[in-house]
Amino acid sequence: MAGQSTYVPGSAVERWLDKRLPILRLTHDTMTTFPTPRNLNIWYTFGGILAFCLGVQIVSGIILAMHYVPSADMAFNSVEGRIMREVNYGWLIRYIHANGASMFFLAVYIHIFRGLYYGSYKAPREVIWLLGVLIYILMMATAFFGYVLPWGQMSFWGATVITSLFSALDQVIPHLGTTITTWLWGDFAVGDATLNRFFSLHYLLPFVIAGVVGLHIWALHVSGNNNPLGIDVKGPQDTVPFHPYYTVKDAFYLSLFVILFAGFVFFAPDFFANPDNSVQANPLVTPPDIVPEWYLLPFYAMLRSVPQKLLGVLVLVGALVTLVFVPWLDSSKVRSCRFRPVMKQLFWLFLLDCLLLGYVGSQGADAALQVGGFDLPLVWLARLGTLYYYGFFWALMPLVGRLEKTGPLPESIAQSVLGKA
Repeated sequence: MAGQSTYVPGSAVERWLDKRLPILRLTHDTMTTFPTPRNLNIWYTFGGILAFCLGVQIVSGIILAMHYVPSADMAFNSVEGRIMREVNYGWLIRYIHANGASMFFLAVYIHIFRGLYYGSYKAPREVIWLLGVLIYILMMATAFFGYVLPWGQMSFWGATVITSLFSALDQVIPHLGTTITTWLWGDFAVGDATLNRFFSLHYLLPFVIAGVVGLHIWALHVSGNNNPLGIDVKGPQDTVPFHPYYTVKDAFYLSLFVILFAGFVFFAPDFFANPDNSVQANPLVTPPDIVPEWYLLPFYAMLRSVPQKLLGVLVLVGALVTLVFVPWLDSSKVRSCRFRPVMKQLFWLFLLDCLLLGYVGSQGADAALQVGGFDLPLVWLARLGTLYYYGFFWALMPLVGRLEKTGPLPESIAQSVLGKA
């Protein structure tokens, strides 16, 4: 997709600027005339939606940081008292930021599953996928640090539980895990120093994410967009300029997304919040159940599915590391699941598996499901879900790619589009 620039400066000022800082040329080549497959559907709009979400989180976060006090004694009151009640429209900024995190992860999960379904991780787009995985991990870290900042009960105990996972490394090298945990805390328990460090990292990481997003988009413009058919662009008949075709389309779906976003902000601002986090942190009172935000629940279920602490941490970390190897685990020569009947069914099972893990992670550690008069501990469902998660990537992807009989591929994108007309 990378080629000769077609930008022609239209005035003396543009010519002067183009010789010194060709930013208009860059915008023209990457936005206006960038050749994009003509058959992209609604699921491809979430890339632009994610850029919007990142911008909203950065801007709202900067405003909140102006009034937040990263102190164990004052953090809770600076949020619930000052920001929510004294700062003009502070409640709105706070709700936009809090619900924006959930909207951000909702969009990124759709983006990831779309990539898995249409094979957007396969050659020559491996680097795009790897950068996307890095963005996802950075988002998870940023969300965790941000969850601690309101300094409610769930914030405090969530920070205590998650950072204590590093102590499992003591089983590998004595005192290593405890040393790392104490270093993270900045003290011998979660407190003032921890809050200051997490606040600094929460403020910094979104700008790191923005930088990696720039690389992600750059890599996309080198190899070009994948498409629902998973076939390569054969010529100009297969593409249309990004503007106005996809800018208008993306703007329309972004407006629908913003309506959904606004619905939560104005009508159900605490829909994703845990009630325990409305109570100030108390190291002497442990909540009945310590659960993370909904977008981390599948991994939390995997962690709890293993009774041994170190193995549980390895399962959790391994679930994220597995995503790095996806481009090389899939052995099929066909990208899109549209033409892979077996993998399509396995993909939908994988999606249901992730939803199941999310549900199990939201329940108590001793919760059980009544089946035919018997109590089935949910931890067993978590173990089965974890097994399928790993099996999908490490066993089914390589085997099915070699054994599956795929459907016939269209000769070109244009043929497929015109054939439906």
